[in-house]
Amino acid sequence: MSTSLQAGAEVVPDRDGRRGFDWRRWGLIALGGLIAVSVLRIVTGANDLDSSGAVAAAFGLAVPIALAGLGGLWSERAGVVNIGLEGMMILGTWSSAFAAYHWGPWAGILGGALGGLVGGLIHAVATVYFGVDHIVSGVALNIIGLGIAKYLASRFFTGLPGGGPTQSPPLPRPPNLSVPFVGAPLLSLERRRIVLLSDLAGIVRGLITNVNVLTVIALGLFVATWWVLWRTAFGLRLRSVGESPAAAESLGVNVYRYKFLAVLASGAFAGLGGAFLTLVASNLFRDGQTGGRGYIGLAAMIFGNWRPGGLLAGSALFGYTDALRLRGGSSVHAVLLLVAVLLIVVGVWQLVRNRRVVSGLLAVVIGILTAWWYFAADAVPGELAGTLPYVTTLLVLAFASQRLRMPAADGLVYRKGGGH
Repeated sequence: MSTSLQAGAEVVPDRDGRRGFDWRRWGLIALGGLIAVSVLRIVTGANDLDSSGAVAAAFGLAVPIALAGLGGLWSERAGVVNIGLEGMMILGTWSSAFAAYHWGPWAGILGGALGGLVGGLIHAVATVYFGVDHIVSGVALNIIGLGIAKYLASRFFTGLPGGGPTQSPPLPRPPNLSVPFVGAPLLSLERRRIVLLSDLAGIVRGLITNVNVLTVIALGLFVATWWVLWRTAFGLRLRSVGESPAAAESLGVNVYRYKFLAVLASGAFAGLGGAFLTLVASNLFRDGQTGGRGYIGLAAMIFGNWRPGGLLAGSALFGYTDALRLRGGSSVHAVLLLVAVLLIVVGVWQLVRNRRVVSGLLAVVIGILTAWWYFAADAVPGELAGTLPYVTTLLVLAFASQRLRMPAADGLVYRKGGGH
Protein backbone atom coordinates (compact mmCIF):
# COMPACT_ATOMS: atom_id res chain seq x y z
CA MET A 1 0.00 0.00 0.00
CA SER A 2 1.28 3.44 -0.83
CA THR A 3 -0.85 5.82 1.21
CA SER A 4 1.35 8.19 3.20
CA LEU A 5 0.71 9.31 6.73
CA GLN A 6 0.66 12.95 5.73
CA ALA A 7 1.68 15.10 2.81
CA GLY A 8 5.40 14.83 2.23
CA ALA A 9 5.93 12.32 5.03
CA GLU A 10 7.71 9.02 4.68
CA VAL A 11 5.47 6.08 3.85
CA VAL A 12 5.06 3.55 6.66
CA PRO A 13 5.18 0.03 5.21
CA ASP A 14 2.12 -2.17 5.63
CA ARG A 15 3.60 -5.24 7.29
CA ASP A 16 0.51 -7.42 6.92
CA GLY A 17 -1.30 -5.90 4.00
CA ARG A 18 1.06 -6.31 1.07
CA ARG A 19 -1.46 -8.47 -0.76
CA GLY A 20 -5.07 -7.69 -1.46
CA PHE A 21 -7.98 -9.99 -0.77
CA ASP A 22 -7.12 -13.39 -2.22
CA TRP A 23 -10.38 -14.34 -3.96
CA ARG A 24 -8.91 -17.54 -5.41
CA ARG A 25 -7.74 -18.82 -2.06
CA TRP A 26 -11.00 -18.10 -0.27
CA GLY A 27 -12.98 -19.48 -3.19
CA LEU A 28 -11.07 -22.77 -2.97
CA ILE A 29 -11.61 -22.87 0.80
CA ALA A 30 -15.34 -22.31 0.34
CA LEU A 31 -15.55 -25.01 -2.36
CA GLY A 32 -13.60 -27.44 -0.19
CA GLY A 33 -15.90 -26.76 2.73
CA LEU A 34 -18.99 -27.31 0.57
CA ILE A 35 -17.64 -30.62 -0.72
CA ALA A 36 -16.69 -31.76 2.80
CA VAL A 37 -20.12 -30.96 4.25
CA SER A 38 -21.90 -32.56 1.28
CA VAL A 39 -19.90 -35.78 1.61
CA LEU A 40 -20.44 -35.77 5.38
CA ARG A 41 -24.19 -35.37 4.90
CA ILE A 42 -24.32 -38.33 2.52
CA VAL A 43 -22.10 -40.58 4.68
CA THR A 44 -23.84 -39.85 7.98
CA GLY A 45 -27.39 -39.13 6.79
CA ALA A 46 -27.47 -35.91 8.83
CA ASN A 47 -29.44 -33.81 6.32
CA ASP A 48 -29.63 -30.82 8.65
CA LEU A 49 -25.89 -30.16 8.36
CA ASP A 50 -26.31 -27.57 5.60
CA SER A 51 -30.07 -27.06 5.46
CA SER A 52 -31.37 -23.54 4.96
CA GLY A 53 -32.68 -23.57 8.53
CA ALA A 54 -29.29 -24.47 9.98
CA VAL A 55 -27.53 -21.87 7.83
CA ALA A 56 -30.00 -19.14 8.84
CA ALA A 57 -29.59 -20.05 12.51
CA ALA A 58 -25.81 -20.04 12.17
CA PHE A 59 -25.96 -16.64 10.49
CA GLY A 60 -28.01 -15.21 13.34
CA LEU A 61 -25.74 -16.66 16.02
CA ALA A 62 -22.59 -15.42 14.26
CA VAL A 63 -23.62 -11.76 13.88
CA PRO A 64 -23.29 -10.61 17.54
CA ILE A 65 -19.96 -12.44 17.83
CA ALA A 66 -18.75 -10.86 14.60
CA LEU A 67 -19.75 -7.37 15.73
CA ALA A 68 -17.98 -7.81 19.06
CA GLY A 69 -14.91 -9.08 17.22
CA LEU A 70 -15.08 -6.13 14.84
CA GLY A 71 -14.97 -3.85 17.84
CA GLY A 72 -11.91 -5.69 19.12
CA LEU A 73 -10.25 -5.39 15.70
CA TRP A 74 -10.60 -1.59 15.62
CA SER A 75 -9.26 -1.23 19.15
CA GLU A 76 -6.33 -3.62 18.82
CA ARG A 77 -5.30 -2.30 15.41
CA ALA A 78 -4.69 0.96 17.27
CA GLY A 79 -2.72 -0.84 19.99
CA VAL A 80 -5.38 -1.02 22.73
CA VAL A 81 -6.34 -4.47 24.00
CA ASN A 82 -10.09 -4.55 24.55
CA ILE A 83 -11.04 -7.41 26.83
CA GLY A 84 -13.96 -5.23 27.93
CA LEU A 85 -16.05 -6.12 24.85
CA GLU A 86 -18.39 -8.18 27.02
CA GLY A 87 -19.18 -5.19 29.24
CA MET A 88 -19.75 -2.98 26.19
CA MET A 89 -22.14 -5.56 24.75
CA ILE A 90 -24.02 -5.69 28.05
CA LEU A 91 -24.44 -1.91 28.04
CA GLY A 92 -25.64 -2.18 24.43
CA THR A 93 -28.31 -4.74 25.34
CA TRP A 94 -29.89 -2.49 27.94
CA SER A 95 -29.65 0.77 26.01
CA SER A 96 -31.07 -0.81 22.84
CA ALA A 97 -33.99 -2.26 24.80
CA PHE A 98 -34.74 1.08 26.46
CA ALA A 99 -34.61 3.00 23.19
CA ALA A 100 -36.57 0.40 21.22
CA TYR A 101 -39.35 0.24 23.81
CA HIS A 102 -39.85 4.00 23.80
CA TRP A 103 -39.04 4.98 20.21
CA GLY A 104 -39.02 1.89 18.01
CA PRO A 105 -36.53 -0.62 16.55
CA TRP A 106 -34.41 1.86 14.59
CA ALA A 107 -33.91 3.90 17.73
CA GLY A 108 -33.02 0.63 19.45
CA ILE A 109 -30.21 -0.01 16.96
CA LEU A 110 -28.84 3.49 17.53
CA GLY A 111 -29.32 3.12 21.28
CA GLY A 112 -27.28 -0.09 21.32
CA ALA A 113 -24.39 1.63 19.54
CA LEU A 114 -24.54 4.57 21.98
CA GLY A 115 -24.59 2.26 25.00
CA GLY A 116 -21.49 0.48 23.76
CA LEU A 117 -19.94 3.84 22.96
CA VAL A 118 -20.22 4.80 26.63
CA GLY A 119 -18.29 1.66 27.54
CA GLY A 120 -15.71 2.50 24.89
CA LEU A 121 -15.38 6.01 26.31
CA ILE A 122 -14.65 4.62 29.79
CA HIS A 123 -12.04 2.22 28.43
CA ALA A 124 -10.45 4.91 26.24
CA VAL A 125 -10.13 7.42 29.06
CA ALA A 126 -8.65 4.80 31.40
CA THR A 127 -6.14 3.29 28.98
CA VAL A 128 -5.24 6.07 26.56
CA TYR A 129 -5.16 9.11 28.84
CA PHE A 130 -4.50 7.66 32.30
CA GLY A 131 -2.31 4.75 31.23
CA VAL A 132 -4.25 2.06 33.11
CA ASP A 133 -3.25 -1.48 32.20
CA HIS A 134 -5.50 -2.56 29.33
CA ILE A 135 -6.44 -5.91 30.87
CA VAL A 136 -7.27 -4.38 34.25
CA SER A 137 -9.44 -1.70 32.61
CA GLY A 138 -11.24 -4.29 30.46
CA VAL A 139 -12.02 -6.61 33.36
CA ALA A 140 -13.24 -3.66 35.43
CA LEU A 141 -15.45 -2.55 32.55
CA ASN A 142 -17.02 -6.01 32.31
CA ILE A 143 -17.91 -5.89 35.99
CA ILE A 144 -19.14 -2.29 35.81
CA GLY A 145 -21.23 -2.95 32.69
CA LEU A 146 -22.94 -5.92 34.31
CA GLY A 147 -23.75 -3.94 37.45
CA ILE A 148 -25.00 -0.86 35.56
CA ALA A 149 -27.27 -2.97 33.34
CA LYS A 150 -28.75 -4.76 36.37
CA TYR A 151 -29.44 -1.47 38.13
CA LEU A 152 -30.93 0.26 35.09
CA ALA A 153 -33.13 -2.74 34.25
CA SER A 154 -34.49 -2.79 37.78
CA ARG A 155 -34.96 0.98 37.72
CA PHE A 156 -36.66 1.39 34.34
CA PHE A 157 -38.29 -1.96 33.42
CA THR A 158 -39.92 -2.89 36.72
CA GLY A 159 -43.64 -2.22 36.57
CA LEU A 160 -43.88 -2.14 32.78
CA PRO A 161 -46.14 -4.73 31.08
CA GLY A 162 -44.05 -7.88 30.71
CA GLY A 163 -41.02 -6.20 32.28
CA GLY A 164 -39.23 -6.71 35.56
CA PRO A 165 -35.89 -6.31 37.35
CA THR A 166 -34.21 -8.90 35.10
CA GLN A 167 -35.93 -8.35 31.75
CA SER A 168 -37.61 -5.75 29.56
CA PRO A 169 -41.08 -5.82 28.01
CA PRO A 170 -41.33 -7.40 24.54
CA LEU A 171 -39.65 -5.17 21.96
CA PRO A 172 -40.37 -4.38 18.30
CA ARG A 173 -38.06 -6.12 15.83
CA PRO A 174 -36.23 -4.50 12.92
CA PRO A 175 -37.63 -5.71 9.58
CA ASN A 176 -36.47 -8.83 7.73
CA LEU A 177 -35.41 -8.77 4.09
CA SER A 178 -35.54 -11.50 1.42
CA VAL A 179 -34.44 -11.71 -2.19
CA PRO A 180 -37.74 -12.07 -4.07
CA PHE A 181 -38.79 -14.98 -6.31
CA VAL A 182 -35.90 -17.34 -5.46
CA GLY A 183 -36.82 -18.75 -2.03
CA ALA A 184 -39.32 -21.37 -3.25
CA PRO A 185 -37.19 -22.71 -6.16
CA LEU A 186 -34.16 -23.00 -3.90
CA LEU A 187 -36.21 -24.85 -1.26
CA SER A 188 -37.45 -27.29 -3.91
CA LEU A 189 -33.88 -27.94 -5.09
CA GLU A 190 -32.68 -28.33 -1.51
CA ARG A 191 -35.25 -31.07 -0.80
CA ARG A 192 -34.14 -33.18 -3.77
CA ARG A 193 -30.88 -34.09 -1.99
CA ILE A 194 -28.74 -33.80 -5.11
CA VAL A 195 -25.03 -33.93 -4.32
CA LEU A 196 -23.53 -30.43 -4.07
CA LEU A 197 -26.47 -28.73 -5.84
CA SER A 198 -28.92 -29.28 -2.98
CA ASP A 199 -26.26 -28.35 -0.46
CA LEU A 200 -25.50 -25.12 -2.30
CA ALA A 201 -29.22 -24.34 -2.62
CA GLY A 202 -29.73 -24.76 1.12
CA ILE A 203 -26.79 -22.52 1.96
CA VAL A 204 -27.82 -19.77 -0.48
CA ARG A 205 -31.45 -19.88 0.65
CA GLY A 206 -30.39 -19.57 4.29
CA LEU A 207 -28.30 -16.52 3.44
CA ILE A 208 -30.87 -14.58 1.39
CA THR A 209 -34.23 -15.43 2.99
CA ASN A 210 -35.64 -13.57 6.01
CA VAL A 211 -32.37 -11.80 6.76
CA ASN A 212 -32.75 -9.12 9.41
CA VAL A 213 -31.78 -5.62 8.38
CA LEU A 214 -29.31 -5.43 11.27
CA THR A 215 -27.47 -8.39 9.75
CA VAL A 216 -27.19 -6.48 6.47
CA ILE A 217 -25.87 -3.47 8.39
CA ALA A 218 -23.28 -5.70 10.11
CA LEU A 219 -22.02 -7.04 6.78
CA GLY A 220 -21.82 -3.48 5.46
CA LEU A 221 -19.73 -2.52 8.49
CA PHE A 222 -17.25 -5.29 7.68
CA VAL A 223 -16.85 -4.01 4.13
CA ALA A 224 -16.53 -0.45 5.41
CA THR A 225 -13.92 -1.52 7.98
CA TRP A 226 -11.81 -3.22 5.33
CA TRP A 227 -12.00 -0.11 3.13
CA VAL A 228 -11.31 2.42 5.87
CA LEU A 229 -8.46 0.58 7.59
CA TRP A 230 -6.66 -0.75 4.49
CA ARG A 231 -7.52 1.71 1.73
CA THR A 232 -7.50 5.18 3.31
CA ALA A 233 -4.91 7.48 4.87
CA PHE A 234 -6.95 7.52 8.08
CA GLY A 235 -6.73 3.72 8.29
CA LEU A 236 -2.99 3.71 7.63
CA ARG A 237 -2.44 6.23 10.42
CA LEU A 238 -4.60 4.21 12.80
CA ARG A 239 -2.75 0.97 12.06
CA SER A 240 0.61 2.73 12.33
CA VAL A 241 -0.36 3.76 15.85
CA GLY A 242 -0.84 0.09 16.71
CA GLU A 243 2.45 -0.94 15.10
CA SER A 244 4.84 1.83 16.16
CA PRO A 245 3.27 4.83 17.91
CA ALA A 246 6.64 6.53 18.37
CA ALA A 247 7.31 6.40 14.62
CA ALA A 248 3.78 7.61 13.88
CA GLU A 249 4.22 10.50 16.31
CA SER A 250 7.49 11.49 14.62
CA LEU A 251 5.52 11.84 11.36
CA GLY A 252 2.95 14.15 12.92
CA VAL A 253 0.21 11.66 13.81
CA ASN A 254 -1.77 12.48 16.94
CA VAL A 255 -1.44 9.06 18.59
CA TYR A 256 -3.85 9.77 21.44
CA ARG A 257 -6.57 10.91 19.05
CA TYR A 258 -6.38 7.82 16.86
CA LYS A 259 -6.31 5.45 19.83
CA PHE A 260 -9.25 7.26 21.38
CA LEU A 261 -11.32 7.16 18.18
CA ALA A 262 -10.54 3.48 17.64
CA VAL A 263 -11.68 2.50 21.13
CA LEU A 264 -14.86 4.57 20.76
CA ALA A 265 -15.61 2.77 17.48
CA SER A 266 -14.84 -0.51 19.23
CA GLY A 267 -17.46 0.19 21.87
CA ALA A 268 -20.07 1.20 19.29
CA PHE A 269 -19.60 -2.04 17.32
CA ALA A 270 -19.79 -4.16 20.47
CA GLY A 271 -22.93 -2.28 21.49
CA LEU A 272 -24.48 -3.11 18.11
CA GLY A 273 -23.76 -6.76 18.88
CA GLY A 274 -25.70 -6.33 22.10
CA ALA A 275 -28.53 -4.66 20.20
CA PHE A 276 -28.72 -7.68 17.87
CA LEU A 277 -29.15 -9.99 20.86
CA THR A 278 -31.90 -7.80 22.28
CA LEU A 279 -33.84 -6.85 19.15
CA VAL A 280 -33.31 -9.78 16.78
CA ALA A 281 -32.23 -12.89 18.68
CA SER A 282 -34.83 -12.64 21.46
CA ASN A 283 -36.81 -9.36 21.04
CA LEU A 284 -36.35 -8.46 24.72
CA PHE A 285 -33.60 -7.60 27.18
CA ARG A 286 -32.70 -10.34 29.64
CA ASP A 287 -30.12 -10.44 32.41
CA GLY A 288 -27.05 -12.45 31.34
CA GLN A 289 -28.06 -12.23 27.70
CA THR A 290 -24.58 -11.89 26.22
CA GLY A 291 -23.42 -15.25 27.55
CA GLY A 292 -19.72 -14.53 27.07
CA ARG A 293 -20.05 -13.58 23.39
CA GLY A 294 -17.73 -10.63 23.90
CA TYR A 295 -14.91 -13.01 24.84
CA ILE A 296 -15.79 -15.31 21.94
CA GLY A 297 -15.68 -12.32 19.59
CA LEU A 298 -12.18 -11.59 20.85
CA ALA A 299 -11.18 -15.20 20.11
CA ALA A 300 -12.72 -14.94 16.63
CA MET A 301 -10.69 -11.79 15.99
CA ILE A 302 -7.47 -13.59 16.97
CA PHE A 303 -8.47 -16.55 14.78
CA GLY A 304 -8.91 -14.07 11.91
CA ASN A 305 -5.39 -12.69 12.44
CA TRP A 306 -6.71 -9.21 13.19
CA ARG A 307 -8.29 -8.90 9.74
CA PRO A 308 -12.00 -8.51 8.82
CA GLY A 309 -12.26 -11.50 6.46
CA GLY A 310 -10.68 -13.94 8.88
CA LEU A 311 -12.77 -12.55 11.73
CA LEU A 312 -15.95 -13.12 9.72
CA ALA A 313 -14.88 -16.70 8.98
CA GLY A 314 -14.14 -17.37 12.66
CA SER A 315 -17.50 -15.95 13.72
CA ALA A 316 -19.27 -18.08 11.11
CA LEU A 317 -17.48 -21.18 12.41
CA PHE A 318 -18.62 -20.57 15.96
CA GLY A 319 -22.15 -19.63 14.87
CA TYR A 320 -22.42 -22.79 12.76
CA THR A 321 -21.33 -25.16 15.53
CA ASP A 322 -23.61 -23.38 18.00
CA ALA A 323 -26.54 -23.67 15.57
CA LEU A 324 -25.99 -27.42 15.18
CA ARG A 325 -25.95 -27.77 18.97
CA LEU A 326 -29.21 -25.88 19.40
CA ARG A 327 -31.00 -27.73 16.59
CA GLY A 328 -29.98 -31.11 18.02
CA GLY A 329 -30.58 -34.30 16.05
CA SER A 330 -27.72 -36.26 14.49
CA SER A 331 -25.79 -33.22 13.27
CA VAL A 332 -23.53 -32.85 16.31
CA HIS A 333 -22.67 -36.55 16.17
CA ALA A 334 -21.86 -36.23 12.46
CA VAL A 335 -19.54 -33.27 13.16
CA LEU A 336 -17.38 -35.60 15.28
CA LEU A 337 -16.39 -37.48 12.13
CA LEU A 338 -15.52 -34.26 10.31
CA VAL A 339 -13.49 -32.98 13.26
CA ALA A 340 -11.64 -36.31 13.47
CA VAL A 341 -10.67 -36.23 9.78
CA LEU A 342 -9.59 -32.58 9.93
CA LEU A 343 -7.47 -33.16 13.03
CA ILE A 344 -5.69 -36.11 11.45
CA VAL A 345 -5.06 -34.16 8.23
CA VAL A 346 -3.76 -31.15 10.18
CA GLY A 347 -1.56 -33.41 12.31
CA VAL A 348 -0.02 -35.12 9.29
CA TRP A 349 0.56 -31.71 7.68
CA GLN A 350 2.30 -30.48 10.80
CA LEU A 351 4.54 -33.55 10.88
CA VAL A 352 5.43 -33.70 7.19
CA ARG A 353 5.44 -30.07 6.05
CA ASN A 354 6.17 -27.99 9.15
CA ARG A 355 8.22 -30.52 11.13
CA ARG A 356 6.22 -29.78 14.28
CA VAL A 357 6.39 -33.13 16.03
CA VAL A 358 4.59 -32.33 19.28
CA SER A 359 1.62 -30.43 17.83
CA GLY A 360 1.37 -32.87 14.90
CA LEU A 361 1.28 -35.97 17.09
CA LEU A 362 -1.18 -34.31 19.44
CA ALA A 363 -3.54 -33.51 16.58
CA VAL A 364 -3.34 -37.06 15.19
CA VAL A 365 -3.97 -38.65 18.60
CA ILE A 366 -6.96 -36.37 19.33
CA GLY A 367 -8.29 -37.07 15.82
CA ILE A 368 -8.07 -40.85 16.32
CA LEU A 369 -9.80 -40.60 19.71
CA THR A 370 -12.55 -38.45 18.19
CA ALA A 371 -13.05 -40.98 15.39
CA TRP A 372 -13.27 -43.77 17.96
CA TRP A 373 -15.90 -41.75 19.84
CA TYR A 374 -17.93 -41.31 16.65
CA PHE A 375 -17.99 -45.04 15.83
CA ALA A 376 -18.48 -46.16 19.43
CA ALA A 377 -21.46 -43.95 20.25
CA ASP A 378 -24.72 -43.24 18.44
CA ALA A 379 -25.19 -39.75 19.90
CA VAL A 380 -23.40 -37.04 21.82
CA PRO A 381 -24.75 -36.32 25.33
CA GLY A 382 -26.43 -32.94 25.60
CA GLU A 383 -24.01 -31.76 28.27
CA LEU A 384 -21.04 -32.40 25.97
CA ALA A 385 -22.82 -31.11 22.87
CA GLY A 386 -23.07 -27.73 24.57
CA THR A 387 -19.28 -27.48 24.60
CA LEU A 388 -18.93 -28.05 20.84
CA PRO A 389 -18.63 -24.37 19.80
CA TYR A 390 -16.04 -23.64 22.49
CA VAL A 391 -13.96 -26.77 21.86
CA THR A 392 -13.99 -26.08 18.11
CA THR A 393 -12.79 -22.52 18.68
CA LEU A 394 -9.99 -23.63 21.02
CA LEU A 395 -8.79 -26.33 18.61
CA VAL A 396 -8.73 -23.93 15.67
CA LEU A 397 -6.82 -21.32 17.67
CA ALA A 398 -4.35 -23.91 18.93
CA PHE A 399 -3.46 -25.29 15.53
CA ALA A 400 -3.48 -21.93 13.72
CA SER A 401 -1.35 -20.10 16.28
CA GLN A 402 1.87 -20.26 14.27
CA ARG A 403 0.51 -17.98 11.54
CA LEU A 404 -0.94 -15.32 13.85
CA ARG A 405 0.71 -11.90 14.19
CA MET A 406 -0.78 -9.28 16.45
CA PRO A 407 -0.02 -5.56 16.00
CA ALA A 408 3.47 -4.93 17.35
CA ALA A 409 2.45 -2.34 19.97
CA ASP A 410 -0.81 -4.00 20.99
CA GLY A 411 -1.39 -3.73 24.74
CA LEU A 412 1.54 -1.42 25.44
CA VAL A 413 0.89 1.79 27.38
CA TYR A 414 1.95 4.81 25.32
CA ARG A 415 3.25 8.12 26.61
CA LYS A 416 3.75 11.07 24.27
CA GLY A 417 7.39 11.82 23.56
CA GLY A 418 8.60 8.83 25.51
CA GLY A 419 7.21 5.84 23.67
CA HIS A 420 6.15 2.91 25.85
